[in-house]
Amino acid sequence: MGHREDLLEGAKRCLVEKGFVRTTARDIVKESGTNLASIGYHYGSKDALLTQAFVELVQEWGENFDPAEARDVEAGGSLERFRGVWVRMLGSAEEFRPIWAASLEIATQGERVPELRKLMAEAQMEGRSGLVAMFTGLEEATLDERTVQTLGGFYQALLNGLMVQWLFDPASASTADDLTEGLRRVIAGVKES
Repeated sequence: MGHREDLLEGAKRCLVEKGFVRTTARDIVKESGTNLASIGYHYGSKDALLTQAFVELVQEWGENFDPAEARDVEAGGSLERFRGVWVRMLGSAEEFRPIWAASLEIATQGERVPELRKLMAEAQMEGRSGLVAMFTGLEEATLDERTVQTLGGFYQALLNGLMVQWLFDPASASTADDLTEGLRRVIAGVKES
């Protein structure tokens, strides 16, 4: 691996161990075996590097949820599939807790670090697309912009809310069954106009 890749891997480890706010450039250099100048040369800033590392960690988390795997078991768009995706997500919550925590840290840093806000806004749309694929079984490449914005935004809002609940108190956080029953009640309460 070159310095760019070493920095990225070191930044991932730092995010998991120390979080976004407590990770310093020196931590990343120590973890990656590179030098301080490499961060600026390859990524522009420590925050840009940590953001890229975070995006990759989230992508790795998403790879645990193969849409094809669920497609064979549950019909796309069904309540059973909805529940099944949440079961799988919550089943990995402890393992990926550092990523969920980093997500909240990064969200609060957007006001202070404009470049971080821009990078995360771009990554947010990719995340929405991946969530639609997970919940529906559709291929990401086939999704139109409106579907990603609306349906992806809906799933992302649920995921972000669940992350906050789970980080505060896993025992009282909504379960897959709770979310499924909640959606069932929303559907039942919707009236056509």
